[in-house]
Amino acid sequence: MPESLASFEGKKIYLVAATLRPETMYGQTNCYVLPEAEYGVYEMQGDEYYVMSERAARNFAFQEMTKEYGKYPCLAKVTGQALIGKELKAPLSHYEKVYALPMTTISMEKGTGIVTSVPSDSPDDWAALRDLQTKAGLREKYNVDEAWCVPFAPVPIINIPEFGDLTAVKLVEDLKIQSQKDKDLLK
Repeated sequence: MPESLASFEGKKIYLVAATLRPETMYGQTNCYVLPEAEYGVYEMQGDEYYVMSERAARNFAFQEMTKEYGKYPCLAKVTGQALIGKELKAPLSHYEKVYALPMTTISMEKGTGIVTSVPSDSPDDWAALRDLQTKAGLREKYNVDEAWCVPFAPVPIINIPEFGDLTAVKLVEDLKIQSQKDKDLLK
């Protein structure tokens, strides 16, 4: 646990990733955080604590999720870099555990600032995971252990007749996308 979260030891604490796609639950291989971002810890109902962006906490406060309606005091702050490498339990995932990994294109103004990764169907997710799997220098830059990314293959969950069941992998290969920095091709 990052030092800034030590006071939450023994409490129910969650990295909250927002998604509009239910199939993401089955295809998760990791979770992405923005290394230079500052995340907060917010108390929710039921004595649960969520790690997410301040914007997301504000939205949760007005959806009757926080301990007190309309209020979302930040109890602690943690950087994305401090979360990298943390072992996570991803509900319904093929993998027993996954890890928080860096992704430099996350917007703190969308969702929660935390992204669940489904590289079988998201070209952005696949490009970022592949970069970490194949580029030792990138792993070194963000202090990513090889064991947190290399053994995690995309999990087939959706079959599209013309693309197969690893759509993102096929598209990244077909478009010759070299890295997660190829933003125009990834669009």
